[in-house]
Amino acid sequence: MKQDIHPQYQVTTIHCACGESFQTRSTKKDVRLDICSNCHPFFTGKQKLIDTEGRVDKFRKKYNKA
Repeated sequence: MKQDIHPQYQVTTIHCACGESFQTRSTKKDVRLDICSNCHPFFTGKQKLIDTEGRVDKFRKKYNKA
């Protein structure tokens, strides 16, 4: 096996957009997430639409049935 070809494995802090942060080990120094297990609808049971480009509103306007 070749020596000195593997990246450094270090303790890193994961930061979520909801404000949650926790420590784990990774090859990256600092990681930022949009959704974590603390705010993801699958784990919380709450439906929260994340619409950054207006896709949900566009769909509702297009297929709005009375």
